[in-house]
Amino acid sequence: MNATPISRPAAQASAAPGQTTMQAIVQHRYGTGPEDVLRLEQVAAPAIEANEVLVQVRAAGVDRGTWHLMAGQPYLMRLLGFGLRGPKNPVPGLDVAGTVIATGADVTGFRAGDEVFGIAHGSFAEYAAARADKLVHKPARLSFEQAAAVAVSGLAALQGLHAGRLHAGQKVLVIGASGGVGSYAVQLAKAFGAEVTGVCSTGKTDLVRSIGADHVIDYTQDDFADGRRHYDLILDIGGNSRLARLRRALTPTGTLVIAGGEGAKWTGVGRQLRALMLSPFTRQRLTTYVSTHRQADLGTLRQLIETGQVTPLIGRTYPLADAPQAIRDLQVGHARGKLAITL
Repeated sequence: MNATPISRPAAQASAAPGQTTMQAIVQHRYGTGPEDVLRLEQVAAPAIEANEVLVQVRAAGVDRGTWHLMAGQPYLMRLLGFGLRGPKNPVPGLDVAGTVIATGADVTGFRAGDEVFGIAHGSFAEYAAARADKLVHKPARLSFEQAAAVAVSGLAALQGLHAGRLHAGQKVLVIGASGGVGSYAVQLAKAFGAEVTGVCSTGKTDLVRSIGADHVIDYTQDDFADGRRHYDLILDIGGNSRLARLRRALTPTGTLVIAGGEGAKWTGVGRQLRALMLSPFTRQRLTTYVSTHRQADLGTLRQLIETGQVTPLIGRTYPLADAPQAIRDLQVGHARGKLAITL
């Protein structure tokens, strides 16, 4: 296996008889700097199990989970089976869109030539293996880049709103509305009949309005918890606001759903645990959730996309060799909507 700096793609390596090789982004140790730990290598293409398909990757999505898996943070994840010193799966990437080129013996829903999107094992590569029950057919109206940006963030947004028991007519506040999960949450909440307010920075207010938010709060100029407005549901995506501040923005019987939190190195769930412990002692409902990769929910997202109620928002695309830069741009907050890697 020949490794090269990211700036110089690897030359084709000779494969063993019957073995196909591919270019892939690979990491062998944890680290917080993408340029330090991610390299372009020539590796063997993945084999597939009976319940899997082999996808020729056309595009891969970039999400915050990719950075956490790269960094091995919060540290608790290393004890939960992701690998102690380095990632168990050396090829990063979950979000995938591409073309099926082979199917396992037990797969009946897909065949070679089908265009699909969903969740794969190591999508930052020319080929990726994916369980058939974590894929759906790609809508014709979507590009591969758009389709690759749906699964991880779209599922997190949909399941977060479900955790909040959203129903039509409610007033919903989405904190982090311009990011990957937030841009889906705004569109989904509107599709489900809510009045939506999005919170974002100055440079992204136009984007949040463009995806359907009824109101936009620039957090550098205004405070969503100043007492002027109260919300039936708050979806806090990757924020760091204290629980007391979030509760001030809720109605007396409103629901807070914490979808994530950045900056915690050890467990990453401190606010979530405090919210769950406090919730039984207040009329407000304070909760959290763990996003899962359910095919039924992927199907829901696909239907909403086909009807035009939800559109993946792509901020920028990168070639495979520039995957470290994509992760860096996401990490420092340069992303508007979703980022995608194209092959």
